[in-house]
Amino acid sequence: MGDLLQRSVRLHGVRVGHVVDVIFGESDSEPVGLEVRCEDGEHRFLPMPAATPVGEDVVIDSPFALLDADQLDFYRQRGTTLRSRRKPAA
Repeated sequence: MGDLLQRSVRLHGVRVGHVVDVIFGESDSEPVGLEVRCEDGEHRFLPMPAATPVGEDVVIDSPFALLDADQLDFYRQRGTTLRSRRKPAA
């Protein structure tokens, strides 16, 4: 999952943001979505079913796939993130 970090998120070839974190559900095994920092500076939630990794990018088919900050907060509070799992280098 770490290979998704920093990938560009593209809509019809246009970069709309980049992945800054992977969010896992309560079961902590499968990712439920991605945290995306959009070009407008806002962080949004991208559900995994709407995200298609293609080469070095994550492709979406609709701008409506990127959910606003309140949905991002909902999933972050109920799950765990890839960044929180990583241990600091010694």
